[in-house]
Amino acid sequence: MSEEQSRLLKVNRSEAPKPAQNNTQAGASEVLQVERRDFTELVPTDRSRVQSMRGFDDCYTDIVDYIVRCTHKIWDERDVGLIYTHYTHNCVLYGVLGTMYDRESVVRETVQRIVEFPDRRGMAIGVIWRGDDVNGFYTSHMTHGTGRHTEYGSLGRPTGRPYVTRTLVDCMILNNRIYREWVVRDNMAFLRQLRIDPHEYAMTLARQKLERGEAVVETAENRRLLGQYPPETEPDLTLAHNESETLVLRWLHHIYNKRMFGKIHEIYASNCVWHGPLMRDLNGIAAVMQQTMRLVALMPDCAFVPQHICSNVSEEGGEKIAIRWILEGHHLGYSSGALGAPTGHKLVVMGITHLHLRDGKIVEEWVLYDELSMLVQVKLAALQQVA
Repeated sequence: MSEEQSRLLKVNRSEAPKPAQNNTQAGASEVLQVERRDFTELVPTDRSRVQSMRGFDDCYTDIVDYIVRCTHKIWDERDVGLIYTHYTHNCVLYGVLGTMYDRESVVRETVQRIVEFPDRRGMAIGVIWRGDDVNGFYTSHMTHGTGRHTEYGSLGRPTGRPYVTRTLVDCMILNNRIYREWVVRDNMAFLRQLRIDPHEYAMTLARQKLERGEAVVETAENRRLLGQYPPETEPDLTLAHNESETLVLRWLHHIYNKRMFGKIHEIYASNCVWHGPLMRDLNGIAAVMQQTMRLVALMPDCAFVPQHICSNVSEEGGEKIAIRWILEGHHLGYSSGALGAPTGHKLVVMGITHLHLRDGKIVEEWVLYDELSMLVQVKLAALQQVA
């Protein structure tokens, strides 16, 4: 395991809501779910508080209401200043293209993005959560963003073209304030829809990182294999809080670390739906198999490390499960045309997956990672070699 993986695992295990608290606690069944409700139902004006929310603003009736409502207020109603009361001053935001270490950076980034895409709208697709107001809440929030590129900004001259992107955001929250946040946005899909050359844009970002002194940290191995031993038979299950989460962690370990891709035939429903990067929406087990192997083929020495998992009983039947993970290896394969020929450079991919589990099968999956962030790493490693 690399130093980065160890550091992030320590953050999760020391600050995540305690496993003893689960979502079968009193009131959890009354917490709103996103999928079947219009926005006005998710942010009600006449609903009593159904969940203990000590330290939270009075307008929030439960943790789903909190994350959906405050996101809407900040981004759509333009009350960007709410970040000062909804984030700690020393919050850390881990993004696929970089990390922000203070609240003021979050404010600045939000203002700039709204100005560049003034008609952007973010629509909640799902929220999976766990925790309480004593130990802290954890939310995994999926949105679709739509709009047009109409103003100058980080992407240069406005293209005027429309776009739709998918974003997954995990947050740690206590007393009305987010203190840790992980944002996975499909930037590559975004650039392609705007017809901006991803290689040119990735090189620009790589040069900026090099000038700031950022570097691709190389490690000798990712510890998926110990010497000549095969991958470990069982995964680390200490992140799981119930039987379903334990089962999912075992499945992912078998598929990604043991390369037992045939497991996909056992655990996915025959009519499953798969949603992935580049706004791909595919159907059936064969599609899931191809897309899963496609990612591993790009980094054939990769190790899959889950970093957080949580779940909720779903009103649609079964359970919804959210997993945040890291995939670490080297660019040794051709499977993604976006990265070009294999370079051998190190890649670290942060991703978030939402699964809908029903009757022991996965009936729908949303998996998100950003190919642009991978391309930037390849460009930065090349610049670093030259420097």
